[in-house]
Amino acid sequence: QVQLVESGGGLVQAGDSLRLSCAASRLTFSNYVVGWFRQAPGKEREFVAAIRWSGGLTYYPDSVKGRFTCSRDNAKNTVYLQMNSLKPEDTAVYYCAAGRRWPATRRHEYEYWGQGTQVTVNS
Repeated sequence: QVQLVESGGGLVQAGDSLRLSCAASRLTFSNYVVGWFRQAPGKEREFVAAIRWSGGLTYYPDSVKGRFTCSRDNAKNTVYLQMNSLKPEDTAVYYCAAGRRWPATRRHEYEYWGQGTQVTVNS
């Protein structure tokens, strides 16, 4: 069974930084696209970032561009989401997902999902 596990969430103040991790079991990211989504209470799940393992190509929506950076570690089979200058509106559960399409910005374009990690940003 493929398993994705997010970690690194927590409670921070506005302007702080966090780095989220997404580790995979029984799946090697090398041939996949890895995406990040977030979902705040009462809102739909929102695309945050995507990385194509081959070549390290990344894609971000305007809402996070310039503040969030997605990267990979081949040896650890892990994808990271570095979040800087966090704002209260970034508060959400953050999910990582793996798929085979590029660019993939929609929920249904991903095959595997983690269970999420909570990020809370106080004003």
